[in-house]
Amino acid sequence: MTALSRSAPAPWLIGLLGSLVAFGPLSIDMYLPALPRIAASLGVSAALAQLTIGGFLAGFCLGMLVYGPLSDRFGRRPLLLGGMALYIACNLGCALADSASQLILLRFLQALGGGAGSVMARAMVRDLYPLDCAAPVLSLLHLVTMLAPLLAPLIGGWLLAAAGWRALFLALALFGAANLALVWRLLPESLPAERRDKTGALVAFGAYGLLLSDRRSLAYLLANGLIFGGMFAFITGSPFVYIDYFGVSPQRYGWLFGLNIASVMLLTLLNRRLCQEVGADRLLRWQTGTAALAGLALWGFSGGSLPAVVLPLLLTVGLTGSIGPNCMARLLQLHETRVGAAMALAVSGQFGFGMAASALVALRQDGTPRAMCLAVAVCCVGSRLALSLSPSPRKASPHASATL
Repeated sequence: MTALSRSAPAPWLIGLLGSLVAFGPLSIDMYLPALPRIAASLGVSAALAQLTIGGFLAGFCLGMLVYGPLSDRFGRRPLLLGGMALYIACNLGCALADSASQLILLRFLQALGGGAGSVMARAMVRDLYPLDCAAPVLSLLHLVTMLAPLLAPLIGGWLLAAAGWRALFLALALFGAANLALVWRLLPESLPAERRDKTGALVAFGAYGLLLSDRRSLAYLLANGLIFGGMFAFITGSPFVYIDYFGVSPQRYGWLFGLNIASVMLLTLLNRRLCQEVGADRLLRWQTGTAALAGLALWGFSGGSLPAVVLPLLLTVGLTGSIGPNCMARLLQLHETRVGAAMALAVSGQFGFGMAASALVALRQDGTPRAMCLAVAVCCVGSRLALSLSPSPRKASPHASATL
């Protein structure tokens, strides 16, 4: 391995870090078309099958909270390699699971391992580049990772039709193994010993208290987490709403799901330009307000027709790619010396609220779109209200306004 440049982002590095961040989206979205088939295969209800997503989100959230401060103390690379090894082993276990309880447990452990990539990739970008360069790199990284949820349901639908749901986990194990080999060969430690946190491992976790006690940081963390909660309510409920309720085929479901990811990518590109002109804080209020209105419309017209569900979701899901990165950009500016902990708390918050929203959809499942639509609306309105914790908006600097 050779030392990485701290001046210009290499294209291969952006691709590899984007692949690491994609562990979460791929592990969830490739699996979605198979949920009804898994429920039937294991002889369980739709609600219990949906809890396999909740188990994954719980493990992902917990894992990232552990990795963040520990990586600030011990470095990024050892935790990343260990996490990917656990991820590969658990995918192989999922392919052999013969009960829902086994699958839920293995999905939890799979997520513990996969969470390393999501935190370490973002922290490594901040390690390698100064803030004025890191923000554009993270923005590009965000766009690269949008390809994962765009393609994953399509790939999942094809694999499901060709080889059954167990083949999905074998494919994820191969993906993990390829990334492990690339990281081992190409990616050196990005946080040298002299720049690491010198406090004890347990003391390093105190950074979370400092982040949560800051009013502005808390506003960004809540707004970021809640908007992603709405997206995961859609992720959990949409296979049953589209496939079972509206009679959409698994393959066509992949295309409908892809429309939302295309919306994320389009609104993210628009966000980069508007953020520099308007300022991150003001734009966040506009974006969360729009998402809240779309969420309320979704809830109000959820039982009418497929378009009445699909169209509002293009805004509520699409805006996650702008609201989340803008909140993270502001957190990076506020906490430049606690990068690992800040990113771990932000990303784990996304999946923590996602877990709660996923559980809400599963618990209120009644065979109609209402549970999914209610959860999306609650999360979008909550994201808008969360920003009221932040002081009055002020025009941000260009660096603060850059999206991730």
